[in-house]
Amino acid sequence: MSPPLLKLGAVLSTMAMISNWMSQTLPSLVGLNTTRITTSDTLTQISPKEGWQVYSSAQDPDGRCICTVVAPEQNLCSRDAKSRQLRQLLEKVQNMSQSIEVLNLRTQRDFQYVLKMETQMKGLKAKFRQIEDDRKTLMTKHFQELKEKMDELLPLIPVLEQYKTDAKLITQFKEEIRNLSTVLTGIQEEIGAYDYEELHQRVVNLETRLRDCMKKLTCGKLMKITGPITVKISGTRFGAWMTDPLASEKNNRVWYMDGYTNNKIVREYKSIADFVSGAESRTYNLPFKWAGTNHVVYNGSLYFNKYQSNIIIKYSFDTGRVLAQRSLEYAGFHNVYPYTWGGFSDIDLMADEIGLWAVYATNQNAGNIVISQLNQDTLEVLKSWSTGYPKRSAGESFMICGTLYVTNSHLTGAKVYYSYSTKTSTYEYTDIPFHNQYFHISMLDYNARDRALYAWNNGHQVLFNVTLFHVIKTEDDT
Repeated sequence: MSPPLLKLGAVLSTMAMISNWMSQTLPSLVGLNTTRITTSDTLTQISPKEGWQVYSSAQDPDGRCICTVVAPEQNLCSRDAKSRQLRQLLEKVQNMSQSIEVLNLRTQRDFQYVLKMETQMKGLKAKFRQIEDDRKTLMTKHFQELKEKMDELLPLIPVLEQYKTDAKLITQFKEEIRNLSTVLTGIQEEIGAYDYEELHQRVVNLETRLRDCMKKLTCGKLMKITGPITVKISGTRFGAWMTDPLASEKNNRVWYMDGYTNNKIVREYKSIADFVSGAESRTYNLPFKWAGTNHVVYNGSLYFNKYQSNIIIKYSFDTGRVLAQRSLEYAGFHNVYPYTWGGFSDIDLMADEIGLWAVYATNQNAGNIVISQLNQDTLEVLKSWSTGYPKRSAGESFMICGTLYVTNSHLTGAKVYYSYSTKTSTYEYTDIPFHNQYFHISMLDYNARDRALYAWNNGHQVLFNVTLFHVIKTEDDT
């Protein structure tokens, strides 16, 4: 190999070393080599909060305190462990910075040679063109040697261009490492400025105050819907998925019911993660087929509408038996009074902070929505409210704190258009938009434990976060 090619071999060796170092070292430093649950769509993981958060606070015209809070899980961070991890990360970054400096010096040295060789090659190319124009006056042997040398060097030009790009990336990476080192040093200094015992006491005091505040919170009113978060893509266009709002914090089972008719199979998953990965834990074969997609799991039991009837079934997952069944008097069924999209969605069962509900329509109420509160054990109707909203005009509906919220469509442009309060027996027209990303919602239910809406959107299982307005009760409130 001629001297220029030997030098180029050293350049390419340097590039290979840099590429190998970046592929093996960087992922371990920034955490990209950790195992993650992947799906065809992105799942947004919600990590436990490390402290109480106050989103907003104010006073209403009557002088009452108004605030929005988010309660954390009951755990405290270890300052010593975090400081040690921070120091270790800082040391790795500093070592990485030194390695980058060495690589950068070597790269710059080789880069200068590349530029020099590139100039020589371009001059050689110009000379060759001149020779090409007057080749008849030169000896055939010299011309052929020169042409062969040029043919040997021409394929290396793209390699040199790529090397110039890699050298620029190395310089940028060096600057990013320098900035990261500065940030980590600042964080380390800030953490060291606080005494651990003092921080711990401040957290305990804040938790106590916020717990007292939350005990005085009234039931919330829906203010905003955000999302959706796509959890999974599976099943047909229509179906239902849900968790139990009365389950303990450690119980995160998910139930999955595909289709709106001609099915009796319920699939259970131990967690959202298992649901996403498809790790099914148990299958239930119900004694009856269900109608619609408006089922609910509440306190360990599944409540669903029996196919081609207005009968409600209570089925226990623990015993695998039907615990109760009762006809919902006068309720339309089998696409007599469904939601806009049809699908035998005449009877919608749901749960909120107050209890178990059934939403349906009757001839006696001219096809308008009727809300009934149910006894969760016997399925007896405790009380009913007749609204003036046509059931067939509703896209979907859900209950929050005893108020029914009705969407105006199951297609694009959907928003919460109407609400009815069972506490005051009054209604109002609202305008709360939400993003119907996949254009066809066939199930939308509120979960009081998660403070979220579960939805089945055209074969996509998605979550919507809700923002509720809470008022703190005073001693004067009854």
